[in-house]
Amino acid sequence: MAETYNHLHFLVKILQFALQILYYICESVYYNIFINRKEKSVSDEIVLVTGAGHGIGKELAIQYANLNATVVCLDVNEKTNENTMHEIKKTVKSPIYAYTCDVSNRENVFEVAKKIKAEVGDVTILINNAGIMPCHRFLDQTVDQIKRTFEINIMAHIWMLQAYLPSMIEKNHGHIVALSSIAGLSGVPYIVPYCATKYAIRGLMEALNDELRLSSDNKSLIKFTTIFPYMVDTGLCKNPKVNVEIPFTSLASPKRVAAEIIKGQRQDIVEKAIPWYWLSVAEFGR
Repeated sequence: MAETYNHLHFLVKILQFALQILYYICESVYYNIFINRKEKSVSDEIVLVTGAGHGIGKELAIQYANLNATVVCLDVNEKTNENTMHEIKKTVKSPIYAYTCDVSNRENVFEVAKKIKAEVGDVTILINNAGIMPCHRFLDQTVDQIKRTFEINIMAHIWMLQAYLPSMIEKNHGHIVALSSIAGLSGVPYIVPYCATKYAIRGLMEALNDELRLSSDNKSLIKFTTIFPYMVDTGLCKNPKVNVEIPFTSLASPKRVAAEIIKGQRQDIVEKAIPWYWLSVAEFGR
């Protein structure tokens, strides 16, 4: 009897999942074909990317530069960050800058922000991308690992916002992009502190968006985009384990994810999963 119930329960979940996928397919077709959201130009924007020394951040810097944006690369690793800048300069004529910064250190964030304002100008698109993901059982995570995860994955977002949001508010122009994760929608074993920070990013972006809207009497033109990627092949975590009873796709490439992030930002999409259907899958797996 119990086995029959389990089989029926599984079939119901599969049916629910199929209906959700169908809904999101229809929604995607509607917005991308019938609504045809245009991608706004970024050629006059100053785009700051954290974690630009490798992975998604590097690809974001390259692709924004190819769209003729002025790109500011931020990373704690001076060598890899400058490598990104020099690589872009070989093929792109648009302005590209690199600054070494520990985004988890508030004083350092504000010190570098002052330099960028003087040497480059006011940042108009802020991409909070930098993050770390220690992969261990919760009780095996050290105090330093947990603190560092929160310092980089969520506190750095707050420091960066405090440093760069005021000029956007003053000009009533800007766009904030934050990288959360599918792990910020549905908990994943062995990365518990990481999940907590990625859940926090969604709350931070929702609350700040609402606050600016209310405090400006709905006149704020500052945009917010929260990205929820599935596992990306950046080397942060090996052999990921997930608690959903359906097959998962392979790891996504940083190049592809960066392209989807930029598309979402240029289309003013508030929340976007990569692949798009994972917003539905995350709810299905809860």
